[in-house]
Amino acid sequence: MTLSTEKSRARIQAKRVRAEAADPAAGPELIRQFPAEKFRGAVIGGFWPIKDEIDPRPLLAALHAMGHELALPCTPRVGKPLTFRAWSPKDRLKHAAYGTREPFPEQPEMFPDLVLMPLLAFTATGERLGYGGGFYDRTLAALREKKRIFACGVAYGAQEAVLLPTGEFDAPLDAILTEKEFRAF
Repeated sequence: MTLSTEKSRARIQAKRVRAEAADPAAGPELIRQFPAEKFRGAVIGGFWPIKDEIDPRPLLAALHAMGHELALPCTPRVGKPLTFRAWSPKDRLKHAAYGTREPFPEQPEMFPDLVLMPLLAFTATGERLGYGGGFYDRTLAALREKKRIFACGVAYGAQEAVLLPTGEFDAPLDAILTEKEFRAF
């Protein structure tokens, strides 16, 4: 079986698990679990949730209230890295690819220190299964050419898998944040 086939099968299973775990009350729990003191002064790249992803918006609002500069990703053409643009919780956003929302192009480009990333599944060793477009893998590689980046997956605790198929270009996570814990790898 090819890596591509293994990942496709893993994604089907992971989407099922995430759908079963989906809980609107989990988003605010991220605030309690996030170690804000560890990231004091960091520029934080978040994401706008789609489908049944855990909702990081309560956490992003809390981080904004603490004085953090925030950014959201803008989806490029396939094969390119994401661009992060400045965002605050009261900003208007435009509809974007894949059902997400993003800042308007007039917003300044930002280079986050901490990237909060959506995912389908993660392992106890920091492996991440994404949607298959490679956007975050390319983005982390591009950002890491400029400076040190902390990559933190954001998910429901139930999305943890024992094993995931990974390839050489799959960027590992530095930590995972769930409604139950923050765990550095």
